[in-house]
Amino acid sequence: MNIKLFAAGPLLVAVAVVSCKSHYKLTSVERTRIVIDSRYDQNPDEAAASFIAPFKRVNDSIMGPFMGRVARSMSSARPESELSNLLADILVWAAKDYHEKPVLAVYNMGGIRAGLTRGEVTYGDVLSVAPFENKICFLTLTGEHLLELFSQIASTGGEAVSHGTELVITPDGKLVSARLNGEEINPSQSYRVATLDYLLEGNDKMLAFRKGTDIVAPTEASNNTRYLIMNYFKEKQSRGETVDAQIEGRIKIK
Repeated sequence: MNIKLFAAGPLLVAVAVVSCKSHYKLTSVERTRIVIDSRYDQNPDEAAASFIAPFKRVNDSIMGPFMGRVARSMSSARPESELSNLLADILVWAAKDYHEKPVLAVYNMGGIRAGLTRGEVTYGDVLSVAPFENKICFLTLTGEHLLELFSQIASTGGEAVSHGTELVITPDGKLVSARLNGEEINPSQSYRVATLDYLLEGNDKMLAFRKGTDIVAPTEASNNTRYLIMNYFKEKQSRGETVDAQIEGRIKIK
């Protein structure tokens, strides 16, 4: 009896697999972002609130510390957005602590995992934006390789680039023109760039970073982007300033 049941096992599995096969086909995927803020606290569920209370205390003690304020709600979007501009500019701002003076910073859009809601910003908010262990690094690119990098950025539809960068790209991802601080890129000139160690490896299609020289890539956890972002907010807060960023036309689609 046992032998017969064992032999029938594969047949039963095959029948189950066939019977579970669906005739449905995926035709499209849509998504939207829902901002979760204080509006959802107006009518709390008492039973749910009681259940999560002990967990909330622990979570708030870790995620709740105040970092500063942001002037507007920000999210990331190609070819350019307020949040992506802010993060690229923070890399340039942080460079002084490494005795570096980059003329450009690049932060990948894929590394921006959440947005910021207007008002107070906590450690948890920053962690949501930058949850990975990516660290700041510096390298030198020739103008020729920098133009390669800009072409690769154009092919993705845009990445986060710092103030002073002016790229014009086509809808199908071709680089039309590139200027830096109002000047054309000189192929034989050297340019110091700040970016993330993840991109230094050529990830997210930015292969030109592999051609960089004079690389400085600190490995300590304190160099993680989330700490740089927090330091930026804290410094602004100490001066009584609210963090802000605007779309400036750093990357335009022609």
